[in-house]
Amino acid sequence: MAARASGERRSVQPVRVTFYIHDESKRICGWDATLTRRRRVRGSLMGYGNGLPHDLAQYVIEAAASYENGFWGLVARGATFESTGRRRTKPGRALIAEHRVDIAGSERLAGAHLSAWKAGRETVATAALDRARAQWCHLAGDRLVFEWPSPLGHVERTTALVP
Repeated sequence: MAARASGERRSVQPVRVTFYIHDESKRICGWDATLTRRRRVRGSLMGYGNGLPHDLAQYVIEAAASYENGFWGLVARGATFESTGRRRTKPGRALIAEHRVDIAGSERLAGAHLSAWKAGRETVATAALDRARAQWCHLAGDRLVFEWPSPLGHVERTTALVP
C-alpha cells in the first residue's frame, strides 16, 4: 500500500496537531492545529467509539505513509477547508482544488490501512496506529499531540497530578 501523493516533496514548517476528548460521557472528541503562533485551525468535533477517532487515524496514516497532499498535508500548507470553520481564502481554496484527487486518495489510503490494521496485517502505518491507540485509550483528560509530518505523537498532561 504505497502512498500516492502527486507532485514533488514540499517542505513545510512543523504544524502542531492536538487531539483531545471534548465530552467523555458523550464520547465526543476534537482536534486543533497550530500553523504558526497566530494561525490556528479548529477542527470539527466528532464522536468516537472504542477505536481511534476517524481524524486521528487519518492523521496517523497520512503521516506514516508520507502522504503530503491529503487533508493533513494540505492543512499544514494553508488549505482552508469549510469543515474547519476558517475563513476560506483564495490560496487555500486553490490548494484544495489542485489536490482534489489526492484528497479522495487519502481517504482510500486510510481505509485500506485501517482495514489491514484491524485484520492484524502489517502496513507502514501499523506501529504508529498501535502507538496512537495505546495513547488514546489512556488519555484521561490529557491531549495527544503530533508535529506534522510525524506519525508519532506524545501525551501532553493537562491535569494536575494528585500526590
